[in-house]
Amino acid sequence: MNKKIILASKSPRRIELLKLIYNDFEFIPSNIDETIPDNIEVQNAAEYLAVQKAKAIALENKDSLVIGCDTVVLSDGEILGKPKSRENAVEMLMKLSGKRHTVISGVCLYKNSMSYSFSDSTDVEFYPISSAEAIAYTETGEPMDKAGAYGIQGRGALFIRGIIGDYYNVMGLPIARLKREIARFERMIK
Repeated sequence: MNKKIILASKSPRRIELLKLIYNDFEFIPSNIDETIPDNIEVQNAAEYLAVQKAKAIALENKDSLVIGCDTVVLSDGEILGKPKSRENAVEMLMKLSGKRHTVISGVCLYKNSMSYSFSDSTDVEFYPISSAEAIAYTETGEPMDKAGAYGIQGRGALFIRGIIGDYYNVMGLPIARLKREIARFERMIK
């Protein structure tokens, strides 16, 4: 393969997942301002940020296929991003306790000033959890870099009653759909 592929992320989970499609790619995190403008609806926030991340990296890498991603957790119409502190992580986990929430990953493909973006949603239901369980989990450090303060692929799995949708979307990259969307995008830009 002679085309250059760049993942606009440093997420170990996204890097691991993208290896299912490509053996050879670079990852360059984009350092954009992740403030979501007031006119962006919550269900479009992840896709908005994915576009901003891809665009920032694509400006310096015009001939490369740049893949931008972002994931948000929506609970009762509120975006739960990455926790700012352990106390904030506990607060988020308690909001998710015993309820269903939606994980939305936005993805943007960008090459030669052309872009295509999409979002994928997965519903996740938590078992009721105690504050002691939430505190113990945050003390592991695992939830601190994850939207909604949990990782489905780690100890956060112990809170999950079930999911409806793509498991890998909850990890941060809907990889099966991404593979198909890349093929579609490549046909569009030819």
